[in-house]
Amino acid sequence: MNRSWYFCFIEEKLTTLATRVESRGKLNILDLNIHSENFYLHFFNLLFDWKLENENAKLQNTPAIDLIDRANKIFIQVSAINRKDKIEGTLTKDILKDYSDYNFKFICISKDAANLRTKTFVNPYGINFDPKKDIYELISILNIILSLDIDKQREIYDFIKKELRQETDIEKLDSNLTTIVNILAKENLNESSDLNAKTFEIEKKIAYNGLKTTKITIEDYKIHHNRLEKIYSEFNKQGANKSISVLQNVRQEYVILSNKFSDDELFLKIKDSIIEKIRQSANFVKTPIDELELCVNIILVDAFIRCKIFKNPENYNYANS
Repeated sequence: MNRSWYFCFIEEKLTTLATRVESRGKLNILDLNIHSENFYLHFFNLLFDWKLENENAKLQNTPAIDLIDRANKIFIQVSAINRKDKIEGTLTKDILKDYSDYNFKFICISKDAANLRTKTFVNPYGINFDPKKDIYELISILNIILSLDIDKQREIYDFIKKELRQETDIEKLDSNLTTIVNILAKENLNESSDLNAKTFEIEKKIAYNGLKTTKITIEDYKIHHNRLEKIYSEFNKQGANKSISVLQNVRQEYVILSNKFSDDELFLKIKDSIIEKIRQSANFVKTPIDELELCVNIILVDAFIRCKIFKNPENYNYANS
């Protein structure tokens, strides 16, 4: 689904930014902190329809105020620090005497700040500030994005893509996985391709891994196992390890993602990750997203049958190739 695709892309890029800010901060390399101010200015303007401006652009290191929206009476501090004293240090600045009718918001750009929402803060000038609603960090921002309608998600996706996507076109490499997708996309998938196997073995593995919605996908696409076997056989004529590299690529994504996800969610996360890899490959032939998802589903179900993804029940011995 496009919604899943947009969210996963946004989540990956924002997580990477937060991780890099934190790791570079430990090395005292603070350039990303400065750039993050401007990034979150435009990001929050888009997300909440605010009219933030960078106050530091007018007066370097303005005390307490990094971003300000005078129309909506909001000011924001952007920080890589997630401590109570950091927020209180802002709220007690003398300059805030002139902003008593403003709403203060705090953005932690690299660390979890959920614990700060339970704190009580010294606020001598009575600034409008509700810790439960006015403290943002990666997880709270992602929760907001997760519930947006798909058109708004697409806007956020397009913005993140422009701001945070690495421009690596000249370094893109051909991918064997993408080659298989390109071949599958040209196949007439309406032609029957029987699965000559004991289907109860697949049912056993489906049940063992607690797959419910994924079970429907497996039932729909398992009939293409023999078709993909023929494609792999032809593909291997170009090199002994061609099909192995494709299956190992899929397995690698499974191994990485299985540390964080399980069951049906794990299958969807693998699919999203594989789609992203394919779209980033130099040899990807532009394909409608629904057709691309269809081809990837075929590859993943085949990998499931071949024991490359998800755990096998005891004595499971089905198409282990």
